[in-house]
Amino acid sequence: MQQAPHVIWNNEPQDRAGTPLVVMFHGYGSYEEDLMALSFALPQGYTYASVRAPQRAGMGFQWFPLAADLAFTTDAVVAAAESVIEWLREESQQHTHVFLLGFSQGMAMATTVARHVPELVDAVVGMSGFVIPVAPDDAQADFFRDDRLRAEPLRMFWGRDPEDPVITSVLVDGTAEWANDHTQLTKIQYRGIGHGVCPEELAHIKEYLQAAVDATS
Repeated sequence: MQQAPHVIWNNEPQDRAGTPLVVMFHGYGSYEEDLMALSFALPQGYTYASVRAPQRAGMGFQWFPLAADLAFTTDAVVAAAESVIEWLREESQQHTHVFLLGFSQGMAMATTVARHVPELVDAVVGMSGFVIPVAPDDAQADFFRDDRLRAEPLRMFWGRDPEDPVITSVLVDGTAEWANDHTQLTKIQYRGIGHGVCPEELAHIKEYLQAAVDATS
């Protein structure tokens, strides 16, 4: 059995049942409080759960090791996702909706979890990040249940700066190709934010989450 992840919440346990759940995945070298600070700009009355990545990275944490060129292994990605999925299966049962929100490396994690358990997820929000590329002959290919998303596309919001200096063009192009084939995609570009988030994007995400609840209620 996987050890439950470290999670911080915006509310008390007795206030969570019957609310939409937004699970937050922070970026490389960051920590769970980082994204929780954004919840004040997002829909109120929702439950926000910000998850700490499992491995130390500098002063913060990482979901999986990244090389200088952002190379990684799918084995490490899957191991990190599995640490969240068992917890999410149980937690999701008391919520009306489940949304996964990730920044940078956290977007890779949010989409990986959604690709494995799409039946649990109503939509994914990705900010300045990427989706894990998986070759058909990859030993972990079966973990990513993309065939199900071709039949029933995932709702997905993807915000980024086209001049983001961190995420490589190969990962951006691969993410776009994957999203076009597997999601109902809302993609918005925000010039001048670099590898970051801006108030305009948060306003759009707030609207997106509210609309997603309305569409699936």
